[in-house]
Amino acid sequence: MSDQTAIATLLARQEIADVIYRYARGIDRMDFELVRACYHADAYDDHGSMKGTVDEFIAAASTFLQRWTATQHFMGNMLIEVVGEHARAETYAVAYHRREDADGNGKDDVMGVRYVDRFERRGGEWKIAHRVVASEWRRVEVVKGARGRGELGVWGRRDESDVLNWIMSARAP
Repeated sequence: MSDQTAIATLLARQEIADVIYRYARGIDRMDFELVRACYHADAYDDHGSMKGTVDEFIAAASTFLQRWTATQHFMGNMLIEVVGEHARAETYAVAYHRREDADGNGKDDVMGVRYVDRFERRGGEWKIAHRVVASEWRRVEVVKGARGRGELGVWGRRDESDVLNWIMSARAP
C-alpha cells in the first residue's frame, strides 16, 4: 500500500468514525436532522423492531425515544474496513435508556449491541447506506428513588438548551 493510499484510508476511517459518533449524539440529544445527515437518503436501517428507510426509522425513533427520560449510547470497539468507495464498519455499543418519574422511580434498560454498517462514499461524503443492529445482551433493572433530574449540577437535555449548544459562548460568573 502506498503512503498516499494509506493516508486516504486513514482519512476515510476517521470520517466514518465521525459519522458513527454524530449518530450517537443525534439519537441522545433527539436531534433527528443530525441523525438523518448520517445516512444516505436511500439508506435502510434494521433496528430489529424498527426496519425501513431512514425516514421510517427517524419517525419511529422520534416517537420511541420520547418515552425515555434520558439515553446514552456509548460507542466502543470500532473496526472499519475500507475498500474503495465502500466500507464495512462494526461498532460495539452499550445503549443506556432511563425512564423515571418525578421521584426518580422507573427503570434502566441497558443493551449491548453491535452496529454493523455498510458505508458508501458518494459525492465525497461517507454515510451509512445500510445498517443492521445486532443485539448481544440486555439488562432491565428497576430504579427506586434515584437522584432525579432536578438536583444540583448540569444535566443533559434533549433539546436546544443542552450544554452542547451553549458551551462555546459560556462565561464564568
